[in-house]
Amino acid sequence: MPRVYIKTYGCQMNERDTEQVSQMFVDRGYTMTSTDADADVVLINTCSVRDQAEQKALGKMGMVRRRRTPLVTGFMGCMAQSRGPELLEKDVDLVVGTQKYHRVVEYVDRIIRAKEEQQMDDERFSIVDIEEEVGSQNSIRDHKLKEGQGAAFVSIMQGCNMKCTFCIVPYTRGGERGRPIPEIVEEVRRLADRGVKEVTLLGQIVNLYGRHEFPAVNGKSPFVQLLEAVHEVDGIERIRFTSPHPIGYKKDLIEAFTYLPKLAEHVHLPVQSGSDAILKRMHRPYTVAKFEELVARIREARPGIAVTTDVIVGFPGESEKEYLETRAMFERVQFDNAFIFRYSKRRGTPAAEMEEALHVSEKVKEERNQDLLALVNAIAFKRYEELVGQDVEVLCEGASKNNEARLMGRTRTNKIVVFEGVASRLTGQIFPVRVDSTQGFTLYGTVA
Repeated sequence: MPRVYIKTYGCQMNERDTEQVSQMFVDRGYTMTSTDADADVVLINTCSVRDQAEQKALGKMGMVRRRRTPLVTGFMGCMAQSRGPELLEKDVDLVVGTQKYHRVVEYVDRIIRAKEEQQMDDERFSIVDIEEEVGSQNSIRDHKLKEGQGAAFVSIMQGCNMKCTFCIVPYTRGGERGRPIPEIVEEVRRLADRGVKEVTLLGQIVNLYGRHEFPAVNGKSPFVQLLEAVHEVDGIERIRFTSPHPIGYKKDLIEAFTYLPKLAEHVHLPVQSGSDAILKRMHRPYTVAKFEELVARIREARPGIAVTTDVIVGFPGESEKEYLETRAMFERVQFDNAFIFRYSKRRGTPAAEMEEALHVSEKVKEERNQDLLALVNAIAFKRYEELVGQDVEVLCEGASKNNEARLMGRTRTNKIVVFEGVASRLTGQIFPVRVDSTQGFTLYGTVA
């Protein structure tokens, strides 16, 4: 059977979608390969959140086709959804949108058969499918686990209804659609039976899960009901979720951190800006004061919890004063880490249509990016240094990416720890590590 290579760009949801497609290829008898050099089928799972991700995907496909022409080439995911048939101009055979991952293998089969039947015929056969499909959120449910894998992603929903002015996701992923709680819990149970100890629940706005489909029970939202149900699964020791929205942190979710010990001490809470004026232009329905109050309530509910965030610098119309408001907010909140993005115009979004005069120059964006990054690093590195000499609980993920002679794992606060040990014995296990030193965003330690 043909060999398949899939390159993934973007978020954890894209990684999870790729895992699902890979498993479907394996089930059909195909062989997955980690390189495109000998692949018969080359697919790229794309992201459209930033222009850089799209350019990387297009560049990768161009490199593949310049070296050789695989039997089948194609794009999947958000860029495929937004650009559709125009991607056929890149001489690919397949373009599959975000609600059609479960049909990728079927389409590849059809393309291969068509090419075999055509043989010397020059007529081109291609497939583009970017249509909506009811129930597509229920199709991301299978896992291709590695030996000793202790952590896994679980997709609980698709889509987003928020329509932030900078974001293309609602247009590429569609509206919110949640999976039934029993189906998600059964998937988690199967993972636990295979040795998984940590699950990360995934959704575009994960803490708004099920709000239009499932009822609240005893004052608890569908998402908190799901957390409680997953918490009861034997073998699961850690629960994470990403990516939430500040407005999804109601009283019931904050309280869940006081009585669900398996919830890991880490929340990723995208603020996007520290200026009320910019938040309003972004259509983010909260103020800076409300956000800071929320962080304080979360930290009170679970002392020691790590809070990380996303922020955009250089949003259209962002003045120096408004940027400095963001900087001041970061100094007050003291995030454990932050992903800082320079605003990237995405066609089809309201922000892209804002007056050209409002758009901030790339030079200013870069200056603000570097300035805020320096502040974030100064705060974060101090937090890391405070852990030297302490024992931290680590879930070992296997060999370190930078040094295969060492192992790496993550703490409950989602910090990376590198240490020495026997991979076959420690991978997938949870145990304490004594922190000896820190460098950047990595802790180094000794198994305690």
